[in-house]
Amino acid sequence: MAIKNALLVDDSKVARFALSKLLESRDMEVNMAGSAEEALDFLNNDNRPDVIFMDHLMPGMNGVEAIKAIKANPDTATIPIIMCTSKKSSSFMEEAKNFGVYNILTKPPHTDGLYLVLDQLDRDVTEGTLPEPPEPGSTVVFDIEDDELLNIPGDASVEMSMKAEDDSPAPVNDASSVVPLTSDLIEQISRSAVKTHINNRLHELLSSLFDEQFDHLKRALDESRSKQEKTLEERLDKMTSLIEERTKHLRDEVAAEVNLNLARELADLKKSLQRNSGFTSEHMAELKDHITSVQTIDTEFWQTLQSEAIQQAHEISREPPRTSPSAPSTCSWPSSAQPRPGSTPSAWRSA
Repeated sequence: MAIKNALLVDDSKVARFALSKLLESRDMEVNMAGSAEEALDFLNNDNRPDVIFMDHLMPGMNGVEAIKAIKANPDTATIPIIMCTSKKSSSFMEEAKNFGVYNILTKPPHTDGLYLVLDQLDRDVTEGTLPEPPEPGSTVVFDIEDDELLNIPGDASVEMSMKAEDDSPAPVNDASSVVPLTSDLIEQISRSAVKTHINNRLHELLSSLFDEQFDHLKRALDESRSKQEKTLEERLDKMTSLIEERTKHLRDEVAAEVNLNLARELADLKKSLQRNSGFTSEHMAELKDHITSVQTIDTEFWQTLQSEAIQQAHEISREPPRTSPSAPSTCSWPSSAQPRPGSTPSAWRSA
């Protein structure tokens, strides 16, 4: 979108607030000015908005005068201006466009109408079809009934003259255009001045009333929002306390269940370790069988040694004595029957 930022010029806070919300809903950046003079100062500081929304009737410099000053400045003449006014006549709209106004937005603005104007402006900016600003010094005529401006050229002079009884034409000054100031013209000027003053005063009073109501409403909304936030915070605190209280019992129950399951698993693990560690009953039975088998082998061995020793003794006893009587008789053990050092055959132990 080519239109990204806007300047709102209106002396009413309510009007600025309402229009700014509509523009911000289209992701536009909005700057605001409370008077035409403030808007001109904003533009003189090298600020160039993509569009200006100008109020029609304002205290001091009105919207028409502000538009004339903006269009007379070459640096700001190309900025499209949308006039915000309550006037809806077709003649006023046509004259305003000739004066350099891009379009008219009726007050209060409606969403559909505003979006249509912005969409058309976006297309014109994108396609380069914006209307050319009026030439400096050009005279634009506004209908008196529409804008309280008289159909008098800007460089004309006014000459007091009484109504001639003979209806003779008033003298004309060749140096400048002279408009005779007749009683009808005086009455017209007075009526226009009074109407303009009354409209401006009414506008000031209504704007002041709207601003006062706006401030009161804003204050009431702030207080209501503060109370709602306080109430919501209290309810959240209560809800948090309730959740913590209920989850505390839940945590205790969960912790107890976890502890119970862990105790069961530890008991099972302990039993398993007891079954698989040290000498079990099966190991003791195997050791007993081994010891018994060793004892059986030992008994058989000593029985064999005893039998061989007895037989050898018998054989020795049957041999004749040796020639040397002084030599003691000796007996020798077969190598296979030599007793182990420190051991005694079982037959001898039993004897």
